[in-house]
This record gives sequence, structure tokens and C-alpha cells, in this order.
Amino acid sequence: MCLMHERLTALADVFASAEKRVLSGESAVAQVWPTGFSPLDEVLSGGLRAGELVLVGGPQGLGKTTFALQLLRNVAAAGGSAVCFSYELHEGNLLERLLVQEAYERAGAAAPTLLQLRSQLELLGSTPTTQALSDALAPVPGMAAARDALQTYGTNLSVHASSTRSTTAEVLRELVLGAVATGRRPVVVVDYLQKVSVASRLAEDERVTLVVEALKDLAIEAQVPVVAVVAASQAGIAPGHRLRVHELRGSSALAYEADVILLFNEKNDIVAKHHLAYDPRSAERFRQVAVLSVEKNRTGRSDLHMEFRKEFEYCRFDPVGNLVTEQLVDGRLVAE
Repeated sequence: MCLMHERLTALADVFASAEKRVLSGESAVAQVWPTGFSPLDEVLSGGLRAGELVLVGGPQGLGKTTFALQLLRNVAAAGGSAVCFSYELHEGNLLERLLVQEAYERAGAAAPTLLQLRSQLELLGSTPTTQALSDALAPVPGMAAARDALQTYGTNLSVHASSTRSTTAEVLRELVLGAVATGRRPVVVVDYLQKVSVASRLAEDERVTLVVEALKDLAIEAQVPVVAVVAASQAGIAPGHRLRVHELRGSSALAYEADVILLFNEKNDIVAKHHLAYDPRSAERFRQVAVLSVEKNRTGRSDLHMEFRKEFEYCRFDPVGNLVTEQLVDGRLVAE
């Protein structure tokens, strides 16, 4: 059990510690890591903050993992430290997605899609060769530059193939504190929260409560941002329905413990009817866009909605989005 709170600290000592950090050239306030997504960073007053727990929810297939991995890539590429605990994807799958992201950054639509890269890798693996993988992929548009980029920031980004059988919240804590002990505080992603191993045979609400409390404690103890992807309930993923906080799968502790809650929804599902009635072509345009809503934000504004273009074939969102100007509703209202 973590006993980090089992002591008293005089407020004068807290002030003295802050003053000491300022005199040594550090910030007196919590460290901030930009996400690389605009206008999300503006909404979050600069980005992710040390000591905060951020939940990212949304229907299946709407890019929660894509968003989280792209966020980590942005942090690492900017020189920060990042850690991904993936209960969903193997290290090789994460590498493929990052290679595709990086290739697109440099070659645009000429870069291979994820399916094309996998086909290329399968072809290379079908016959014996003495050629290095990086050399074999070099002729693919953007891939040589992607390889160079990953080699540049690759030491900043660590991945962990997490197991629902053995990777508990305590294992996460030990690994994160070990990373902090090296002198660098990482942005931590857990994908996803409901799969974190819990030894006890408890109901899901009780398991989720234990995990979310442990992740919040970890964020505070390690003074890092912890970003946890969360699954939605069956009601929350119904077609044409707008996912809300109370429909995240598990416990009310999710809403209580989190400092920031971000929810993805399909724009076409939640935009008001009149936006479709006067311009039927908008329906197709809206299908290409995901709305990211700030449902909770302890240190700033909430109930704000941003939109980002989906570029999932390249394992990414367009990181430059906009605030939503259309009226949003709780369910699809389709024009007759």
C-alpha cells in the first residue's frame, strides 16, 4: 500500500519548496506537457498537467487508442518522456502504427496506409533475406524518414505489452516510479483502464473503483499525467447515441476521481437536424470528423467541443482541429 500521504507538511514548507524550485530555474507550478492537438492544448491551459488523471472515452472504433498513441508520439517527438501500457496491442502493432504516422507526416497521402505497410512486412517475411528491415522499407514513400524519426525520439517512448492476468495497478506503479527515478517524468497512457488486472474476484464496478483510485494516486505520487482510455457501456455505444460520462463502463468513481474527462463521439450522430436539412452533403462531411468533448476539467473550462478529422488509415487524427460551431444534441436527428 502507498503511504505517500501519511505525514503532515507545514504550508510554510510547501512555499519554501516552491521558492527553491524557482531559484533553481524550475517552475513553481505543476509541469505541463503539450498534447500536440490544437485547440485541445489551449482548452487545457497548455496541455496535460503533473498529478492529474485524464480519462478518454468513446464508442468502439472511434480512435481512442489512435488518439492516445498519437499524443504519446507528440510528447516524445517534442523531447518529453512517455510510457504506454497497452492491454490491447502488442509492441509490434504499436511500432507499425507509429511508422505509418511518421511516414504520413513526411510524405502525406503518398505514405503507406497501415494495411499497405502490413502487406509489405508480410511480403518481406515470406522469403529469407539478409537485408535489414529498415533498408528493405527505405524505398516506401516516407518510410526512411519515419525510421530516422523513430530512432531520434525512440528512447523517449517506452511501451509495455500489458496482461489482463498479471499487469496490476501495482505493477504499473513500480514501472512508472522506476522511470521517474531515472530523472525524467513521463506522460503515462493506460489502454485501457477496465483491463488492468485486479487480483480479487469483484464485480466490475468494484474493480474499476480500485483501479481508478490507484491510477489517481499514481499520478499524484509520481507527479505525472496519467491518461487512461476507458470503455463505454452498451447503452453508451448504441448507434446514433451521444456518449455521456455516466455511460462509461464501471463505476461512478470514474467521474469523481478524474481531473479531466474527454469523450469522443461521431459528429454525424450528435449534430442537430437542421444542419443536415439545409445541406444534405454535410452528412458525409460530418462522418469524417470526430467530436472531442471536454466533459470535466478541474483547472479550466469544460463543456467545450472540438472536432478533428479522422485519418485512421494513417493511424492518426489531423492534430489541427476546430471548436465545434454547430448545435449538438444527445442523439441522431436525421433529416427526412
